[in-house]
Amino acid sequence: MSKAAAQAKKAEGNTFFKAKNYREAIAKYTEAIAIDPNDVTFYSNRSACNAALENWEQAAEDGRQCIVTDKNFVKGYFRYALGLQNMGNLDGASEAVKRGLGIDSGNPDLKRMSRELDEAIRMKKVDSAIEAAESQLKAGDATGAYKTVDNALRLDPQNDTLKRLMDKVKPKYEAAEKKRVSQLDPNERLKESGDNLFKSADFEGAIKTYSNCLDKIRDKGSDLALKCYANRAACYKQLSNFEGTIGDCTNVLEYRPDDTKALIRRAQAYEACERYKSALQDVRQVLGLGMEVCGKQTYDLANGMQHRLNRVIQQLK
Repeated sequence: MSKAAAQAKKAEGNTFFKAKNYREAIAKYTEAIAIDPNDVTFYSNRSACNAALENWEQAAEDGRQCIVTDKNFVKGYFRYALGLQNMGNLDGASEAVKRGLGIDSGNPDLKRMSRELDEAIRMKKVDSAIEAAESQLKAGDATGAYKTVDNALRLDPQNDTLKRLMDKVKPKYEAAEKKRVSQLDPNERLKESGDNLFKSADFEGAIKTYSNCLDKIRDKGSDLALKCYANRAACYKQLSNFEGTIGDCTNVLEYRPDDTKALIRRAQAYEACERYKSALQDVRQVLGLGMEVCGKQTYDLANGMQHRLNRVIQQLK
């Protein structure tokens, strides 16, 4: 049968669709697809019918098929995302929307859905945090509950449930924290003082405190010493003291040669010092560890750096 016959089936389907006879429309679009499976509009229209019937799994599948048939068909990303959104797969829907906006950044439907999904994901995180904090409290984990609530309040500062939880958990957390700190040895307390200075953006004060702590630690390969080196490297980086960053990262890597955070931080410092080949060597080591070891975010960062460094090195030849 010809493409004209497929278009005729589509026209019949459109008539049913306009009359809100969605099941009959689906049957006609399905007949059209059987004749010509390469016309993206057949899948798109059938997806719209399934959405009207709240058959979200089928709506998502037809949206996905739109993308398979024509990756530049922007409406397919919307159809796919709409189905996923209503199935509760917010992350998948958000990813589909981002892919669609990559093709048409100004598409109003995708932009609107992007805002809706961002808000829904935010609220889902808040709800999950409330549930997790309540469980942590029941288990007696005041520190974990406090951190969970504190992070959630950054997402939704006016949430009354979170405020009530914070009022409940904060005294318990402060008591537990006071007890914990009292049990630390002097060097550990000194390191934590450096951490607090770092969090308050007093990087010079933090450097002095970490240095003081390191002076008191005999075993420079101990876990505490390596944490001080790593944190001091982060302070140096914040102050654009890249030689200091390189030195402290190297101290960490002497004992932990596959420490991805130290490798990436040193590579960034090498790049800032225009030591591009050294930076590339560290980046390649991170990539060689694989995504499962270093995590997607670090792997993607290293991959982007590798491409950039290769270009710079080629230009300098």
